[in-house]
Amino acid sequence: MAILPILRYPDPRLATIAKDVSHVDDKLETLIDDMLATMYAAHGIGLAATQIDQHIRLVVIDLSEERNQPLVLINPVITQLGEVREKGKEGCLSVPDIQDEVERAQSLTV
Repeated sequence: MAILPILRYPDPRLATIAKDVSHVDDKLETLIDDMLATMYAAHGIGLAATQIDQHIRLVVIDLSEERNQPLVLINPVITQLGEVREKGKEGCLSVPDIQDEVERAQSLTV
């Protein structure tokens, strides 16, 4: 697994619209493994492919305390947001050392 460079704001490539993933193959599985390794090495909880200059609809997430329950989302679509909202501090691996209060739905369906 490789640790990939993460694009940093204000890099204009971060605004590139990601394309759908058309098929899963060995190349994509390697990219997923590399994204997870990159996210863990950066002490993040989520990483989108665009952040590593791969403009496809792919996200990796791991919210577990042990960092051993990765979630991979390919072409995700949010179909429902819960009504209950909560605020919390969030950061972004592409904007290091900055956190802010963000309000999010407490639950959602993807």
